[in-house]
Amino acid sequence: MISRREWLRLSLGSGAALALRPEWLDARVLAALQAQPLLTRAIPSSGERIPIVGLGSSATFSQVARSEDVSALKDVMRTLVEKGGTVFDTAPGYGASEEVAGRVARELGLTERIFWATKVNVARGGPADPAAARAQIETSFQRIGKRPMDLIQVHNLGDVPTQLAILKELKREGRVRYVGVTSTDERQYPELQAVMRNEPLDFIGVDYAIDNREVETTILPLARARKIGVLVYAPFGRTRLWRRVEGREVPAWAAEFDARSWAQFFLKFVASHPDVTAITPATSRAQNMADNLGAAVGRLPNAEQRRRMIALVDALPPAAEQRRG
Repeated sequence: MISRREWLRLSLGSGAALALRPEWLDARVLAALQAQPLLTRAIPSSGERIPIVGLGSSATFSQVARSEDVSALKDVMRTLVEKGGTVFDTAPGYGASEEVAGRVARELGLTERIFWATKVNVARGGPADPAAARAQIETSFQRIGKRPMDLIQVHNLGDVPTQLAILKELKREGRVRYVGVTSTDERQYPELQAVMRNEPLDFIGVDYAIDNREVETTILPLARARKIGVLVYAPFGRTRLWRRVEGREVPAWAAEFDARSWAQFFLKFVASHPDVTAITPATSRAQNMADNLGAAVGRLPNAEQRRRMIALVDALPPAAEQRRG
C-alpha cells in the first residue's frame, strides 16, 4: 500500500502533482472513478440519494477564493461534478467562498448539477435580526442562482428559534428543499440534541473524524431515530490527522476496503458509519478532490476493520496541526 503522496506521484508523473491540467487528472488519476459510480446515501426525510463524498468551502478553498486567481477552484468544482459528486457545502461566513463558487459554477454551467448546501447566521452571539437574516438568505440566493435552493442550515446554532423559523417558512413556500442546523462545538451538543428532538429537521452538520468520535455516542443515534440526514465536516480533524500520519504509509490491509491513500482511509472510516449521509472535506486542489472522491468508490470498512483503523490512529502520537490544501 502506498502513501497519498506516492500514489499521486506514480499516477501523475514525478513533480506534476501541483501543476496538472484537468485532462491529465481525468486520464491518469480518475480512471477508477470513470469506471464505477460513487456510493450514495439516502436523505432520510425524502429518500433522495446523494453521493457520500462532496466538497466543502472553508479552509484553503476560502483562502483561494479571496485571491485574484480562482482557476484552481474551477478545476476543483469541475472535478467534483464531472466525476459524479454533487454536494457542495458553503456559507456566507466562509469569506468569499459562497460568492466565488456561485460565479464559478455559472461560468462552468454546473449550477443545476450541484446540491447546494449553504447557511444563515446573523445572530453573532445574541438575538438574530429577522430582517438581516432574510437579507443574508436573499444574498445567498443571488450568489448561487439555483431555485429552489437545496439546503440552508442555521450555522452554529445561532438563534435557532428565529432563524430556523425563517427557513421553515421558505421551505413551505418551495424556495428551499431542505433545512437544518449545524454545530462543530461539542459544548453545543446538548442544545443540538434538543433542537433535533423538537424541530422538523432534514439535516444536521457536525464534525466527525476517526480521532474525533464524540458524535457516535448521542448525535448520530438521535439522527437515525429522528430520520435526520447528517453532513460531516472536518473528516481530517481539520489539519490534525495529516500531521499525525506524516511520513507514514497507508497500511497494506487498507486494500481490504479499497483505500489507496490516507485521505481515502480517513474518509472511508467516516462514510462507513451508516448514519452519515455525506462528507464535505474542503480542498483547493483538483488532485485532492479526485483523491477524496476515491473514498466513495469500492468497499467500505466493516465493524472489525473500523476497530482496527481506530486502534492504528489512536496509537499514533499527537502532533501539531499542519495545513493541507
